[in-house]
Amino acid sequence: MKKNLLMIAGISGALCVAIGAMGAHALKDKLPLENLQTYETAVRYQFYHTLALILVVILSDKIQSKFLNYASTLFIVGIILFSFSLYFLALRPIMGIGNEEMKWIGAITPLGGVSFILGWVSLSVSTISDK
Repeated sequence: MKKNLLMIAGISGALCVAIGAMGAHALKDKLPLENLQTYETAVRYQFYHTLALILVVILSDKIQSKFLNYASTLFIVGIILFSFSLYFLALRPIMGIGNEEMKWIGAITPLGGVSFILGWVSLSVSTISDK
């Protein structure tokens, strides 16, 4: 589990840097300010939860709890649902997709947010629950 999580965290961290740099340099003149802010939020939350995955790996040496596994899974699901839906929403103008055409994507973002919250709750519960 630890090696897989570290690999996922490493890939996600590298993506954060690359995607963030793209937003700061290549997209700043191509997207409206509101879309850039959405994009930056996606990068920030992806980075926070990439670091949270590393925290789970570190804690797994000290705490034996299935809730650590739940936390890592929920953080990964949150990154995919929250951050990647925001990337998509932010980049719609460049992709030529109107607001109405893919309005449903916005409904996915809160599911990612709930995954993040449940991941943090699972991390907390791991301190009081054995295996």
